[in-house]
Amino acid sequence: MARWDYRWTVLSLCTLAFFATMVARLVISPVVPAIEAEFDASSGLVGVALTGLWTAYALAQFPSGVLADRYGERAVILVAIGLTAVASGLLALSPSMPAFVLLTILLGGVAGLHYSVATSLLTRTFDGVGTAIGLHNSGAPLAGLLAPVAAAAVAGLVGWRASIGLGAVVAAPIFLLFAWKVRRTEPARPDQPMRERFALGPVRDLLTRPQIAFTAFLSICCEFVWQATASFLPSFLIYHHGYSAGLASALFSLYFVVHGVTQPGIGVLSDRFGREAAAALCALLGIAGYGTLILGAGLPVLVGAVVLVGTGMSWGAALLPRFMDYLSAEERGAGFGLVRTAYMMVSATGSAVVGIVADLAGWGAAFGVFVVLLSAVVAALAVNRTFDLGL
Repeated sequence: MARWDYRWTVLSLCTLAFFATMVARLVISPVVPAIEAEFDASSGLVGVALTGLWTAYALAQFPSGVLADRYGERAVILVAIGLTAVASGLLALSPSMPAFVLLTILLGGVAGLHYSVATSLLTRTFDGVGTAIGLHNSGAPLAGLLAPVAAAAVAGLVGWRASIGLGAVVAAPIFLLFAWKVRRTEPARPDQPMRERFALGPVRDLLTRPQIAFTAFLSICCEFVWQATASFLPSFLIYHHGYSAGLASALFSLYFVVHGVTQPGIGVLSDRFGREAAAALCALLGIAGYGTLILGAGLPVLVGAVVLVGTGMSWGAALLPRFMDYLSAEERGAGFGLVRTAYMMVSATGSAVVGIVADLAGWGAAFGVFVVLLSAVVAALAVNRTFDLGL
């Protein structure tokens, strides 16, 4: 019998860590209507809180890479999981809407310490980086499978605060397991002063590198759609199609199930046929899915639409390895964190924009924004390929 490879321990526990940080964020979406009712808040205001969460998540990406280069990936990932548990517990106790907004932002910041660091660790651990990232990314869909249904069920029994507290319940044991099983990782740059890593010149040079800038544009469009979907898909199904919170949460879970099943497959496709082809496929499936969600009717049709959307939102397994393709081994820690911060800062506006558009023009118009952005991705990839721009 073949021995268990330690690399798979690292991948498995990084995926569980991602699962924990994602659960803490996803248990919010199914109880948005209850939060709005308790604090007498609009969808736009809740959207602003969720945009704050994703903005803080984005801001944490670059510093997390710098910290990992200084102290090692294991230490940073442990801090991310532990503080996620603490922040989730505090968020569940929010006494007012301003406190809820601030604690939601805090949760995003501490959860954001994980992803870039784990991706960098996996990149130097595995040869097939697209496949490894695809498997790691499945932690988010796994959270999406379990968190919405659990949050809706718990909210129905004891209220939305207990639902949000599930984030702490999940993160605490994964923190202990990660601390137990993952060995200490050597920092890449333990002696370099951290202020040098934040110098503006190298930051500007990296972000304006043509291939990096083009990949960032594609990622901005796709991440905007992903974040807003994660924030408001249950609300869209409740308000636009008149479904119950339970059925909307079940379809939300289906979205993440499909997302989880297709992430590794998209990663394999990106390794075999190219990042651009896999990304274009995801965008086209997303266009078909969101269009059907807006215009379709009936449960079977919407189930099919959710399947298309879940597959389309697996774009990360194609575009994130594309960043790594254009970063040197020395750049993949802080460098990947930097590009993640840059594109996620822009796309973090997705929750606020969609919430405000929904208040002003309805949920059909709000989700129509997704079709426009994914169409821009397809057009950009087609132009790059047709005219051989080398981006």
